[in-house]
Amino acid sequence: MSQDLFVYNSLSGEKEKFEPINPPFVGLYVCGPTVYNEVHIGNIRTFVSFDLIYRYLQFLGYKVRYVRNITDVGHLVGDEDSGDDKIATRARLEQLEPMEIVQKYTNYFHEMMKRFNTLSPSIEPTATGHILEQIELTQRIIDKGLAYESNGSVYFDVKKYAEKENYGELSGRKIDELLENTRNLDGQDDKKSSLDFALWKNADPSHLMKWNSPWGKGFPGWHLECTVMSTKYLGETFDIHGGGMDLKFPHHECEIAQAKAGIGKRPVKYWLHTNMLTMNGKKMSKSEGTFITAIQLMTGEHPSLTKGYTTNVLRFFMMQAHYRSTLDFSDSAFLAAETGLNRLQKAIEKLPNLKTSASSSLDITDFENRCYKAMNDDFNSPVLVAHLFEAVKFINSVEAGSAQITADDKLKLEQLLHGFVVDVLGILPESEAANRADDTLPKLVELLIAVRNDAKKAKDYGTSDKIRNDLAAIGIQIMDTKEGTSWEKV
Repeated sequence: MSQDLFVYNSLSGEKEKFEPINPPFVGLYVCGPTVYNEVHIGNIRTFVSFDLIYRYLQFLGYKVRYVRNITDVGHLVGDEDSGDDKIATRARLEQLEPMEIVQKYTNYFHEMMKRFNTLSPSIEPTATGHILEQIELTQRIIDKGLAYESNGSVYFDVKKYAEKENYGELSGRKIDELLENTRNLDGQDDKKSSLDFALWKNADPSHLMKWNSPWGKGFPGWHLECTVMSTKYLGETFDIHGGGMDLKFPHHECEIAQAKAGIGKRPVKYWLHTNMLTMNGKKMSKSEGTFITAIQLMTGEHPSLTKGYTTNVLRFFMMQAHYRSTLDFSDSAFLAAETGLNRLQKAIEKLPNLKTSASSSLDITDFENRCYKAMNDDFNSPVLVAHLFEAVKFINSVEAGSAQITADDKLKLEQLLHGFVVDVLGILPESEAANRADDTLPKLVELLIAVRNDAKKAKDYGTSDKIRNDLAAIGIQIMDTKEGTSWEKV
């Protein structure tokens, strides 16, 4: 199609014509999961959204290198380089080695991504596989005079960087306002300024994941891995960097600063961010009962749900909101998505058997143009879905005899619906979706049983009992014997 693609660039705050740096090649980097727990439904929304973007870029004929990292290093994930080491904490709880935790939850993440029919990335690098490069970039920033060592840790000097560069260019924050709003934190004495963030952290003897460096044993800061891996595999400046809205500051802001300080270039041309989730109009919160996991959505085991939903339905539900819009989860919305998806799939099944005529009531070229126009407007999937339902109405009219379609237009419509529904939106045909679910179920059950067994070892009987009860609720009975744990459908 001749229409241009426009994307909303978080850096400029405007929609911009998409012009790849080296067409037809496109570099796409998305911040991946920290693998220490079940994947959060908010993460799934982000990865499904960028799967849509990945699919559509390929659909347009671009050759896309999609890089999605795995955070498997035990650094401190927090704005102030403080807090608990998530992987080490989980390892102690489950009485496993940190890399056993990493492998278990990486497997879980991959299975969940398969259930939601996301395409695998071109490259999926790990933070632990790039420690040397992170040390090298830290040293380069020190050599530029924009970082300093303090008691075995290395911090980025934000105030010095801001003398020549705009720290806050992505998030729109002002450094003076940031300084006014900061508070005293643990470890503050090691920093020149409260805004400074860790490139490398000194590890105390109890820290499980640590590596040798010129500054002593330690581990990389939160932001460093993405700068290293994105530029290694996509070049010093690449096309698209994506992630959730919550990563815009400080994570992505710090990525820009690190790259400009150590490499000398702004790393990304287009920054894309997905928006937050709510449930029944409220922010997701465990304490308020508005928090829900992907497993609960599939099993229906949540007070706000009347039933479980297939991942095909859940994916279709997500496609009905723009990736930059807040997405509200509710049982009524899932039911509506299920009904709509059934209508769409039934119409697609009817299409090959429709009687043809000498003329068509549908302007197939106009329909095609409108579908492309929707997706070319910053990947506007809800408008695309609206056009697809226009096609559903037309197909039903042809079946009822109140509309006509030629043989050529029928073939073209079949191709267009397959392209936009399956290839772009990633919605599987009903039979294929059922087979995919059957193939994946055993792996998910085994993963949940492994989590349950580790919970029992850690004497976390609440979690252990909940997993047993949740599985029983969907017809999976687990049996504990001297030989181990087995399961069966009942």
